Amino acid sequence: MKNIYSYSIIALASCICILTTNVYADDESNLILINAKIYTVNKQKPWAEAVVIKDGKIIFVGDNQNALKHKNPISQIENMQGKMLLPGFHDIHVHPVHAGVTYLQCNLSNIRGLENLLKKIKLCAEDNTDNDWVLGGGWAVDNFSANTLPDKELLDQIIPNKPISLKSSDGHSLWVNSKALEISGINALSKDPANGKIERYKNTMEPSGLLHEDSAMMLVMQNQPEISDKELIQGLRYSRNLFHSYGITGVQDAILKLDPGDPYYGLNAYNYLESQNELNLHVVTAMFWKNGQPLEPQLKKFINAREQQKTSDLIHLTAIKIWQDGVIETYTAAMLEPYSDRADNFRGELQNSPQDLDKAVAALDAEGFQIHFHAIGDRAINVAFNSLENAININGIRDSRHHISHIQVFQEKDISRFKELGVVANFQPLWAIRDEYITEHTYKKLGKKRSRWLYPIGSVHRSGAKIGFGSDWYVTSVNPLNGIEAAVTRLEPNGLTNIPLGKNEEIDLATAIRAYTLNGAFVNFLDHKVGSIEIGKQADIIVLNNNLFDIPSAEINETKVLATLFNGILVYGEL
Repeated sequence: MKNIYSYSIIALASCICILTTNVYADDESNLILINAKIYTVNKQKPWAEAVVIKDGKIIFVGDNQNALKHKNPISQIENMQGKMLLPGFHDIHVHPVHAGVTYLQCNLSNIRGLENLLKKIKLCAEDNTDNDWVLGGGWAVDNFSANTLPDKELLDQIIPNKPISLKSSDGHSLWVNSKALEISGINALSKDPANGKIERYKNTMEPSGLLHEDSAMMLVMQNQPEISDKELIQGLRYSRNLFHSYGITGVQDAILKLDPGDPYYGLNAYNYLESQNELNLHVVTAMFWKNGQPLEPQLKKFINAREQQKTSDLIHLTAIKIWQDGVIETYTAAMLEPYSDRADNFRGELQNSPQDLDKAVAALDAEGFQIHFHAIGDRAINVAFNSLENAININGIRDSRHHISHIQVFQEKDISRFKELGVVANFQPLWAIRDEYITEHTYKKLGKKRSRWLYPIGSVHRSGAKIGFGSDWYVTSVNPLNGIEAAVTRLEPNGLTNIPLGKNEEIDLATAIRAYTLNGAFVNFLDHKVGSIEIGKQADIIVLNNNLFDIPSAEINETKVLATLFNGILVYGEL
């Protein structure tokens, strides 16, 4: 996972005005939007020029003349003057609470160069003298090289007597100083935990200040100050405002922890905002599966949490996140063949053995949970498919909508298994570009043959599989228009690359839009309710200043969201 550093994100938490009043006044009134370019994402009726909304529902989609037949003395009629309307976007792999909290801590996103990183960290330390720890994240792995990894001594020079803990942009590494290691009891005698790694100085056992994967990172993070409910709520508000400004009305939170202590513990924040009628998002959470922990206690906890949340209209605890491997950049992605630039035949490691994964997936599937896999390497992807197929053989076919996210490098024969097993391909399209992560890290580690199958969105689409899109924000920009442009061009949306990644892996614009709308709603079991502009569906609608079908594909991300409606309520911008 990686950081697209060129995307600057405006701090919207304090400046976006959230309007929480219905645009219509009573049961007889309605909102009529005319003279629009409405792309409905309804294959039977893809285009319209007018839509009528009443009580939060779409009651008409069609031409201006017939729309105006719904007019009454208190109707609100808006002339859209040719602006484009789309269904609200759905990001099916994102971290709303965690990313929001990080943006309000020491935010290192979009910073290039080690010197600039250190300057920012120093400013964070100076601005937070009252805090016991300096916490934050977002630093990009490609600011370092394989021979120059993040080092505790760099942080010790900034502040030696206060612990510093900074998560990488990909979420798989933690950079800490000596004080944080000392507090956590990590020293030369410490052993690597299962599924994790403590980086050490060459030819010694002394920890260097870098920890990989959740089990190792938690050795430090469990000692950090517990994130308060107030901080979690502030972080979620920041994210919600940002999402609405980009037209996002539905998400799948890719990690929700049920135990307090870090920013992934977000359920209280979601429930609080919903209780205040200010959430204005459809939310499905993927509860965090603890690798290596017993099955039954975890399963019972998931079932209880889902049951307790049933009264919520907007927040559903129906998915489980299973982290099956790491990332290629740190050699933690699980590969079928050894990494090309290592002489020790190292292939990375699975976070769960195939046997343990089979048991867990079959049990979770039997209880009706949706599985949301993290799988980067071809072995991790293959084993995830095997476990899902095993669950079908044991439990039978059901409407499970399991999905595998990230899916960076395939063996070609596994591509057809998405359709065969009814599994959704959850891509992060902004990663499918030929940037420095690919050219300086991935190609060298995988070699030419395997690199052909990096993020093969086009091939998966042609196989007949269902594709959905997510951002993994804060890893990369949460703006769906950036993702749509990258999916269509296989180029970095701001012009930082000029060679598409892979051959014939682009997809057409309609497919990319569908991946961010109706298919995203499908993954969250909401396609009957949202995801397209159709009669009877909830009025989650966004207004764009450009018709995406009328502009060059290289200009898609220059388009702006002018307004976002959620359930017929204006939550961003103006009509």
